[in-house]
Amino acid sequence: MPDASLKAILDDTLEVVERVTRESVLEPSFEEFGVVTFVGQGIARVQGLPNVKSEELVLFEKDRLGMALNLDPEDIGIVLLDSPEGLESGSEVRRTNRVLDTPVGEALLGRVVDPLGRPLDNAGPVLTTLRVPIESEAPPIMDRAPVSVPLATGTKAIDALIPVGRGQRQLILGDRQTGKTAIAVDCILNQKDKGVICIYCAIGQRNSTVANVIADLGLHRAMEYSIVVVAAGDAPAGLQFAAPYAAMAMGEYFMRQGRDALLVFDDLTAHANAYRELSLLLRRPPGRESFPGDIFYIHSRLLERSTHLREELGGGSLTALPVVQTEGQNISAYIPTNLISITDGQIYVTPDLFQKGILPAIDVGKSVSRVGGKAQLPAYRAVAGDLRLFYSQFEELEVFSRFGSRLDERTKQTLARGRAIREALKQPQFDPIPAAEQVAILVAATAGWFDQLAPERVVDASARIRELFVARLPQVAASIEAGQRLSESNRVEILKLAEEAVTAWKPPKL
Repeated sequence: MPDASLKAILDDTLEVVERVTRESVLEPSFEEFGVVTFVGQGIARVQGLPNVKSEELVLFEKDRLGMALNLDPEDIGIVLLDSPEGLESGSEVRRTNRVLDTPVGEALLGRVVDPLGRPLDNAGPVLTTLRVPIESEAPPIMDRAPVSVPLATGTKAIDALIPVGRGQRQLILGDRQTGKTAIAVDCILNQKDKGVICIYCAIGQRNSTVANVIADLGLHRAMEYSIVVVAAGDAPAGLQFAAPYAAMAMGEYFMRQGRDALLVFDDLTAHANAYRELSLLLRRPPGRESFPGDIFYIHSRLLERSTHLREELGGGSLTALPVVQTEGQNISAYIPTNLISITDGQIYVTPDLFQKGILPAIDVGKSVSRVGGKAQLPAYRAVAGDLRLFYSQFEELEVFSRFGSRLDERTKQTLARGRAIREALKQPQFDPIPAAEQVAILVAATAGWFDQLAPERVVDASARIRELFVARLPQVAASIEAGQRLSESNRVEILKLAEEAVTAWKPPKL
């Protein structure tokens, strides 16, 4: 009996195999391949691949990747995404029939990856199967909502005078070593427990600089809600070019889910230089400062993807903080002016203030937010409504006062108030301040409680006001954070705390 059952099973199996064989039609498959004719610093030229598409991934020997950027009649210009070591003339190149993509998803949180999603932190592979192209169309105008929700940076000078909203594109520019990255990192640290996913994209930076930023984020437990995308200065220029687009694709994933994300591009000057290098190597026609003609477009198509979506589409937002380095405080150079015209405002940091110890070294007169008070808590508008204008006027008056020996009493009071406010706006790195505590300090400063204090005492008095405010007026702090207006009674209560705090630091009257 067992032999009969086994024979029946074998007969059925044989029948299935014969039917599948009859029905299957074997057709030949074609696979395109080309031949490398030239390998340069970051690029390669290939003959063959007649049907390759623009920005398609191609595969070299030893599984090395490249991206087709030039589709000339004679040959194909390939941008290398891996080291060119081992590639030589005559090597085979094959199409992959897909564009450059990157992994997205929750698995990336806390990880350090390159633009292709390959891990750089020795923490194992990225456990996600979802990949999206790094290039995508920007949301149409009708899909966007106004920028109305503030993105608290934790920096008094920014939140009070140059507010940033969720979905805004705010440029940070200035000379090297003036604190641009420090402002961006503090903004990331301030997003803790606020439900904002942060992505730090390092482009063309030194490995030691990137390592320090990652260490700072880890030390302050910001990596729990952050992703770091790295294309360091020793990476191929093609990888540096792809880095901001990959980071933007990762941020768009969270925005499409109705969540809020923050992107820091550090910096787009290195990105523009990498694209210029590739364009010149591929023999594209150079333009102003040897940049190719589409240098404006590569940044506009990137930053236009940052927005605030309508509620019907989830209401998510993607805020961009691109960083640009200037030379000799020349903000009218080619790349800075391009990005100033693309973004919704700029934060300008100057070496003059940095050398004087005024940190963060933000030049309020040259900084602007085109969203303005629409993305600011009502309490700020009540306290700092005219503060920006007053501070700008004070800086001009301070310059002119150096040439005059006699000043009237009103001018002296204005200078004393301006210097006190400047001291109150100073802030050390890695110390983001909650919005309510910022408002308390600004109430005291604009009311004149710091005017008679020595400059070194203003910081101590500000710290004491914060302590008293948190301990004694938690309801007022909660109402400010909830977006309620600052009532006159609340202002009076804060001023009483300011009087108590400042009295301890005032010099005795003789």
